[in-house]
Amino acid sequence: MSRDLRPPVDILHYEIVQEQASALGRMGRTLEQALARLREFDAAHALPEVPAAMQPARRKLVMEAGHALWMLVVQREASGLRDSRHIMRTYNVPAEVQCCMGLVPAASKPARK
Repeated sequence: MSRDLRPPVDILHYEIVQEQASALGRMGRTLEQALARLREFDAAHALPEVPAAMQPARRKLVMEAGHALWMLVVQREASGLRDSRHIMRTYNVPAEVQCCMGLVPAASKPARK
């Protein structure tokens, strides 16, 4: 029976770093998927301007991508990686998504009686 002779703090640190890396991977994939949905929408509606009827759907996709970007940036910063320019270049994040980063959509208000 083998016994790990490392101090418990080293074992814990290893586990924490492993979970941070796993979380970064999950959040990176979530951002990739959100950006892909936005790009697919834009490709399907390749007009000079998105029709007014389609703007809410596109805005929702932009907000979802902005939220995914925010989650990744926060996780990276919590891990000590402070420069998010690398993310913006690597994932080719549009400026409008960057502007939505960290915004929370307003909850719909109930109708007044």
